[in-house]
Amino acid sequence: MNLKHYLKTQREGIDAALQRYIDRKCPSRHLHEPVQYALMAGGKRLRPVLCLAAADAVGGRMADAMPAACALEMIHTYSLIHDDLPAMDDDDLRRGQATCHIRFDEASAILCGDTLLNLAFEVLGEAGLAAPAEHARVWLKVIDAIGHAAGCNGMIEGQARDIANEGIPLGREDLQAMHELKTGALIRASVRSGSIIGRAAEDQVQRLDTYAKNIGLAFQVVDDMLNITGDPEKMGKAVGTDARRQKNTYPALMGLEASRRFAVDLIDSALQALSIFDTKADPLREIARYILARNR
Repeated sequence: MNLKHYLKTQREGIDAALQRYIDRKCPSRHLHEPVQYALMAGGKRLRPVLCLAAADAVGGRMADAMPAACALEMIHTYSLIHDDLPAMDDDDLRRGQATCHIRFDEASAILCGDTLLNLAFEVLGEAGLAAPAEHARVWLKVIDAIGHAAGCNGMIEGQARDIANEGIPLGREDLQAMHELKTGALIRASVRSGSIIGRAAEDQVQRLDTYAKNIGLAFQVVDDMLNITGDPEKMGKAVGTDARRQKNTYPALMGLEASRRFAVDLIDSALQALSIFDTKADPLREIARYILARNR
């Protein structure tokens, strides 16, 4: 398959759906502009694409999974806005443009993130209410999976550990646990949500979760490496920031070459988990390979 074409097509569909949600659900003259600015700045759209691809891999309809895909991107974008704030990572550049608090102001950025988080669950609730009664529980499961992954048992806990341990070297087990929460949890929820909406069998759900756990950690390992070796022009954000902030990263713990080998092993494990699937899972396979080879 042509992954570049696939990702472009998926991003166009996701962007169009996101724009419709912004226009319909965020009329506020105070918040529409920052929400539009942050959410529609581009980005890889990895999490929503994974959600759609997982639904397709188990025989579901990608259109059915689009509300979940959009909600996941809203949550991801909110997390980036808050990550960039002066009280957290204090970054000036995101997705190739000024961060939300630089383009507007700190209060607007905080409220923009709050808006996107709440809008995500409004979108999920609306999808559940619009579904046939016998499918309502499907959307309750999706809401539960995403809420768990985004909160104090997932992404936010990982962010808290990341900040609390700046300058305090972690061992490999603690580093992996932090990254699986900070980055991996929402990636796993993306794949799980797609599989739930696609009515996956239990063995398919388990295999897809193993896939997602491995690519989620690999994504963060590669991200750690790119913070050292990446091109800021391609990445759309600054590099070298992890070392300056004394962040716990895989290259800091293991070195670049060992980190690279670890990422390769993770992707190999992810691909092995997909062995029970047919060619409908090829997008998931190619996304795993892309995560390893990406330069942004």
